[in-house]
Amino acid sequence: MKTPRRFRPAPVPSLAAAVLLPLLLYLGYWQLQRADEKRVLQAEYDARAAGPAVQVEPRLQSPGELQFYRVVAKGFYQTDHQVLIDNRVHQGLAGYDVVTPLRLQDSDIRLLVNRGWIPQGQDRRHLPDYKTPKGLQEITGVATVPSEKYFMLAGHRPLDRGWHVVWQHMDLERYAAAVPFPVQPVVVLLDPKSPAGGFTRDWMRLDAGIAIHQGYAFQWFMLAATLVGIYLYMSLRGSDADNQEEDPS
Repeated sequence: MKTPRRFRPAPVPSLAAAVLLPLLLYLGYWQLQRADEKRVLQAEYDARAAGPAVQVEPRLQSPGELQFYRVVAKGFYQTDHQVLIDNRVHQGLAGYDVVTPLRLQDSDIRLLVNRGWIPQGQDRRHLPDYKTPKGLQEITGVATVPSEKYFMLAGHRPLDRGWHVVWQHMDLERYAAAVPFPVQPVVVLLDPKSPAGGFTRDWMRLDAGIAIHQGYAFQWFMLAATLVGIYLYMSLRGSDADNQEEDPS
């Protein structure tokens, strides 16, 4: 007669499950939290961007006054202190985002304008051509604050020995500390329909990553379920083997 299986967990698998299961569950819930954060940001973005355009004032403003709003400003592009943001990909091609300071009309304050994406060109030793229009420009677009969380393999190159055009990330604090003029604390994503010297402007919605976070959460939860299944199988199998040794029939 076959003896019923009993749950007899071994010490090592129990310890491994006790450590790994909470970690996997935490990672799953963390990804869901990231998805919710992006959903809230996108709702705020849509609400502000759908409203009337906000005029950028000739004074230093706080990020909260401009972030996510559709803004309008007049001024003159400055060719000095332009930045090419590296490692930007569009339709599978590598390139740069072109960020140009706009000197606000009747002010010494600059407003950074992301004029869009340009392809990299033949190689990194020769920068692509990115012409900048002259004269008074009226720009419209959505004001954003670049994320302060980014990964770099090496530290920033110092700017005390000349201006470096190519940057790995748009760091507003670093930029403001390196230039001899005041800078508004936002970067405007130039409207795709604006004629103010723009390039490819296929801006990604903030909620584009929600499904990715949800997918990662599903993977973590599935790993947690698999861990529980393996742990139960090993514990029951071990008790079954013990029963066979005890029952000589």
